[in-house]
Amino acid sequence: MAEGGVRELGEFGFAGDDAVVPYAVEALDARGRAVQLGEMVDAILARHAYPASVSQLLAEMVVLTVLLGTSLKFSGKFSAQTQTDGPVDLLVVDFTTPSSVRAYARFDPELLAAAEAQGRTQAPDLLGRGVMALTIDQGPHTQRYQGIVELDGATLEQVAETYFRQSEQIPTVVRLAVARIARRIEGEGFRETWRAGGLIAQFLPEAPERLRVIDLPGGDAPEGTEIAAPPEDDSWTEVQALVGTVEPSELADPEVGVERLLFRLFHERGVRVFEPIPVRDDCSCTREKIRGVLSNFSAEEIAESVEDGRISVQCEFCGERYDFAPEEFEPKA
Repeated sequence: MAEGGVRELGEFGFAGDDAVVPYAVEALDARGRAVQLGEMVDAILARHAYPASVSQLLAEMVVLTVLLGTSLKFSGKFSAQTQTDGPVDLLVVDFTTPSSVRAYARFDPELLAAAEAQGRTQAPDLLGRGVMALTIDQGPHTQRYQGIVELDGATLEQVAETYFRQSEQIPTVVRLAVARIARRIEGEGFRETWRAGGLIAQFLPEAPERLRVIDLPGGDAPEGTEIAAPPEDDSWTEVQALVGTVEPSELADPEVGVERLLFRLFHERGVRVFEPIPVRDDCSCTREKIRGVLSNFSAEEIAESVEDGRISVQCEFCGERYDFAPEEFEPKA
């Protein structure tokens, strides 16, 4: 493997599903990541048996989270969470380095049925008004960083682009796609499975003044800051135009693949791909962690938690159930 993880001629291998591929188009000062999710996202959605519209929305959130989370250069956790007033009032996806992903959604069955009856099943319809919080947690003894973006009729793609424009001052374009395909499962015959894909591209020139060619409203520059006249440069416009040609079907199509898609987009300018980052369906819940939470309960809370002589806790992410005897704890007075 070449220095920096770049693949050289003769050692190239396709990443396949469930692996995020970083890439760079140096001629356009663009960098980004792309991914296709197969078994990982299908396992998450199948476990919960959500309605199709909820599954599609959560799958988009999973793709967005792994695209952003795999950019972390340290050990920690990246979380994306929506809290809204729509039929799907909560989406939560956690990415824990180096590869673990877990996700779940909460929805109101009556509101969802009403929205579906009216044909209102796009992300803005299901989410409604509220916020998305993007949180980076490097663990104990560190301060968490959290960015908040309003959700008001926007898609998840638009929300992510707004976050980078306002919080990071980085021109960004995001594409997300979800699909269901029929495939043969050994011993089960054919069944529909979920797939998802996505791509993020960012304008990251070495010369900071080149960013001034981009209109970035809502930034944090002090009022009155002098901005130099933008240079003649259409690199970012070209990146946006090229990414805009991607069809949703291409993003999730297993016959296309991430590397082939990136080549289709950027081959005229030259695109390099780097070592893929695998991601997997892997919940972080453990019996010890649940026990730690319960050990902080008061005597009254412990008593209220007992049903049929035991305390049962089910993980909302993976569905694992943990049973405890009340006498295992010494509740606080």
